[in-house]
Amino acid sequence: MREWWIHVGLICIPLVAVYLHIPPPQLSPALQKWHSAGEVFHFRGREIFYRDSYGALGSSDVVILLHGFPTSSYDWNKIWEPLTQRFHRVIALDFLGFGFSEKPRPHRYSIFEQASVVEALVAHLGLNNQRVNLISHDYGDTVALELLYRSDQNRTGHLTFNSLCLSNGGLFPETHYPRLLQTLLKDSSFLAPLLTRLTNYMIFQKGIGDVFGPYTQPTDAEFWDMWTGLRYNDGNLVLDSILQYINQRLKHRERWVGALTSTFVPLHMIYGPLDPVNPHPQFIRLYQQLVQRSTVTILDEHISHYPQLEDPTGFLNAYFNFIHSF
Repeated sequence: MREWWIHVGLICIPLVAVYLHIPPPQLSPALQKWHSAGEVFHFRGREIFYRDSYGALGSSDVVILLHGFPTSSYDWNKIWEPLTQRFHRVIALDFLGFGFSEKPRPHRYSIFEQASVVEALVAHLGLNNQRVNLISHDYGDTVALELLYRSDQNRTGHLTFNSLCLSNGGLFPETHYPRLLQTLLKDSSFLAPLLTRLTNYMIFQKGIGDVFGPYTQPTDAEFWDMWTGLRYNDGNLVLDSILQYINQRLKHRERWVGALTSTFVPLHMIYGPLDPVNPHPQFIRLYQQLVQRSTVTILDEHISHYPQLEDPTGFLNAYFNFIHSF
């Protein structure tokens, strides 16, 4: 009997070893096209991927797009072309540890560093003296708030806001409900290294699907592109380090919520109300109570955590109405 279990163990060990080192999937044609259209610049010796498209003639307006966790700049692909028809330049980056950017490990990822990455990109593109519009989502919302704090406090001066549009980000720790896997990854130093290696496509698909609405689920190809972006450069192995941003939001709430409530920069919130991470009505009621200078668009009741992907037309209509209002 003992010999039988030994044989099973000897068979399973190499199988598990192979499973845990499955190479990342190949880029789809759509994702390859996105990658080929981008460039890289170096931030403190690390490669950062970005896209910079020139669009509308006769306009000098610039918009910068900040993506969420755990995805990438490809989150903006459905609204990219319409934005280029309105703005002179449309710019998006993959944060350090995300998408096609470098994913160092071990590394202490922080919102402060990601804000510095954005400032470095702005400087790299020669936009220090340009007033820019920011659109952000989820994780990108918190990066945007750090940039807003620095701009309003004149701390670095690398980015001057013309406007800020937020969407479905966990701005307030008290109304933010991270998923179970996120909580385990950010708080369990023992389990996290194992969980990051055990996370597979099925687990990822279930987790992402849970934060999309029932009628706005990604296609199989879209799920696969998100997974491919995560797995690129072994990004699954840095999830636990990146997720410390949730703890950073709590620690620096006064700084970031304070920047949001005190700024005179034109603000707008585009909100998918079916979001389980920032649920309705608690989140939006608190936002409207605290951020009284901001305008708000609440999308259809079936739109969830990724409004720019679930309802790109509604998202764009809301954004263009906002940008034309001041």
